[in-house]
Amino acid sequence: MNRESLSILFPWQDRIQYQVIPEETWHDLGLDTLVEKVARQPQEVQVLKRVMTSLTDDAEVAAYRADVFEDILAHPQIRDQLMKLLEHVKMFYDYGVVNRHAGDEAGLWDLMHRLEEYHDYILTVEAIRECLSDVSLRSEGLNHLRQVMDAVYQDHGFAALKQDVEEMRVSASAVKSLTIGVNVNDRFDAVSMGLISVNAKPFTRSGLLKHFVSAVSPRDSIQQEADWNGSLSYQPADALIDGMAGGMEHLMHTGMMMRNPLLGITMASIPREDGSAGMTRQMDSAASLLVSRLVRRLKDTLARYLNVSVRDVSDLIPELLFYVRWAEYLERLQGEGWRFCKPEAVKDESGVPGMEAKGFYNLKLIGAEKPDSVVPNDLTFDAEKRVFVLTGANRGGKTTVTQAVGQLFLMAQSGLRVPGESFRYSPADQVLCHFPADEDKTMDLGRLGEECRRFRELYALSTRNSLLLLNETFSTTSFEEGYFIAVDAVRAILHRNTRTIYNTHMHKLAADLDEVINSPDTTGKAVSLVAETKEGKHSFRVRIAPPEGKSFARDIAEKYGVTYEMLTE
Repeated sequence: MNRESLSILFPWQDRIQYQVIPEETWHDLGLDTLVEKVARQPQEVQVLKRVMTSLTDDAEVAAYRADVFEDILAHPQIRDQLMKLLEHVKMFYDYGVVNRHAGDEAGLWDLMHRLEEYHDYILTVEAIRECLSDVSLRSEGLNHLRQVMDAVYQDHGFAALKQDVEEMRVSASAVKSLTIGVNVNDRFDAVSMGLISVNAKPFTRSGLLKHFVSAVSPRDSIQQEADWNGSLSYQPADALIDGMAGGMEHLMHTGMMMRNPLLGITMASIPREDGSAGMTRQMDSAASLLVSRLVRRLKDTLARYLNVSVRDVSDLIPELLFYVRWAEYLERLQGEGWRFCKPEAVKDESGVPGMEAKGFYNLKLIGAEKPDSVVPNDLTFDAEKRVFVLTGANRGGKTTVTQAVGQLFLMAQSGLRVPGESFRYSPADQVLCHFPADEDKTMDLGRLGEECRRFRELYALSTRNSLLLLNETFSTTSFEEGYFIAVDAVRAILHRNTRTIYNTHMHKLAADLDEVINSPDTTGKAVSLVAETKEGKHSFRVRIAPPEGKSFARDIAEKYGVTYEMLTE
């Protein structure tokens, strides 16, 4: 058994690598706020994000994931059992497998954690095997996982491991508290620590008699001798840390290539810089000496199972969590009337990656609109239509449509159902967004300079397999300057043949496509796309057409009485 054989999100790791999309893309598409609604706990957000921001343009991976998701969506009993599993395997759920330093002597702390890892491993194998055993599965991923779990369970070593772990947990559970002594220097720094005793009962707050002793010898008095005579009362210290804040940090850089982006991810982080790790090791060493018999038994027992692939099973927890949380969320939305469909990933055989989306909409409309009030749209990238220059009035839906296309790709490539009637596509190796920069990022170069720098960086990252989404790019300068830069930018994009939506107010750019951008010598073209209006009102529908430009402005002027004739009447 190995990591690759068990993964239901990252198959074929011997040949597949993943690239991380820029942080700006995640934010610009509105997915940062969306996954917060999908997650049940804050620490789950990073698991969802890590999967969705790691892309491969391999269509087989996208199809593999989509089949797994359909199975999990179709069988709520699987989700229920998996969620019950997470309540019991807290070691796996919170930390995964605890990382150990090479050469560390296995003390009591290490052995106890390994014992709990084996316990969670047993529970996980049994739970996954049980929840997959009596259901009809269609996906390659879950059928293979079921076969592997069944083989592990049937192995004669699994029963022996289960029996040994249960017996050792009973023995180890006898340790309930430790009595320690800490030596300090003149600055009250802890310089050394020793263990006084290992106890079978936990400390409790002192009773009436010991409260009387505490009153006679208050806590702020200094004892003259260091030897403990057993007469001092137990005073619980205030909690120094309320919890592990922050969870996991997203440390990957844009474009980093990985075999498995979830490898090593944990649901919470263990603090390393507060000195607790060193103190724990000191306490562990002392405790191991006092309970050497228990340590020897633990070592002897666990040594028999060094080849058990605990990490292979523990790394399934975040993968299962990803599928289950999204299935719960989308099932609820479908129940409210929102339409979602299974995406169809196709391998690019022509050398020109395409896309055909019908009836799609932006996920940010959920909660703000009713399902029957949302206007769906259709859009197709093919060998001829490579760049859409999208124009229209303010608040006419240009940005909403642009975002929606990016959402389709990131959700579909994660294996999820997507908002719409149908979605057939060639996966992207990158989804890149160029939305207006924040003011605090433009102090040095100015807004136009910042836009140019960012566009050049994104263009360098893009390939013919990418998706590029531009929102009002080069609009922070005069029309003449912005138009001049935009023409060259679109020509360069067509040279690379990258699927692109360029949302802009520069109607002249859309009107001049055939004159200044498109070449009769190339198949790929830039096409004018319009957020249409009817009788001066937004329809929130886009269609291929010449830009409305002046005609739309004339309608608005007449509506509000600001034509020359109406003003001078």
